[in-house]
Amino acid sequence: MSRTNFKELLEAGVHFGHLKKKYNPAMSPYVFMEKNGIHIIDLNKTVAMIESAAAALKQIAKSGKKILFVATKKQAKNIVAETAKELNMPYITERWPGGLLTNFATIRKSIKKMDSIDKMKVDGTFDTLSKRERLQISRTREKLELNFGSIVKMNRMPEAIFVVDINKEHIAVKESQKLGIRSFAITDTNTNPSFVHFPIPGNDDASKSVECILRIFSKAVAEGLEERSNEIDQKSLEKKTKAKKISEESKK
Repeated sequence: MSRTNFKELLEAGVHFGHLKKKYNPAMSPYVFMEKNGIHIIDLNKTVAMIESAAAALKQIAKSGKKILFVATKKQAKNIVAETAKELNMPYITERWPGGLLTNFATIRKSIKKMDSIDKMKVDGTFDTLSKRERLQISRTREKLELNFGSIVKMNRMPEAIFVVDINKEHIAVKESQKLGIRSFAITDTNTNPSFVHFPIPGNDDASKSVECILRIFSKAVAEGLEERSNEIDQKSLEKKTKAKKISEESKK
């Protein structure tokens, strides 16, 4: 069954590209036509590439690996944050911390610093400090929360990243390229789709367009997570049944 509804993409304005003057020729395979100086994206290609990307994302989620969602532009950041939270996936919607992927060990140290401050507040150490020290530590904690709060549970490298606007998030894309991390991205007509493994030709500037595409991928990832949960439950049940059987046989 197809995940993607052509009409929904059309109504969400996914087909609207950029002005001709901002055109990146690398997107030519995905451009249907030019209208009033604006490139129109071929939604048939978009549908096919959404299907392919959704299947891959589902398998990643089913395997128990993490997908890092990245979008710092105002039209997409809230949509991406909400989607990632619902799926319990890490996300970056403020400034991309340089070296997040290529220098992950150092980034993890910053996250651990957040944990140590939190422990100080719980065990009472924080209360023994001077007012000035408490203020400094609280400010440090706030800054760390802003930069790393959304990836605090990302204990290991993500299996994939999902990006909205690869031009704006070029550092994230370069870091994923360097490490061979699978990349998924909405690619507008001003981008080079060859920079990512799974380009999804579409309008990355309109909230409605981004939301429409994210909704499809969110369902795919949720399916993968549910299938993984069912498999774990099934294995657990089989293990208990086997243990019960062995126990019963030993009593005979």
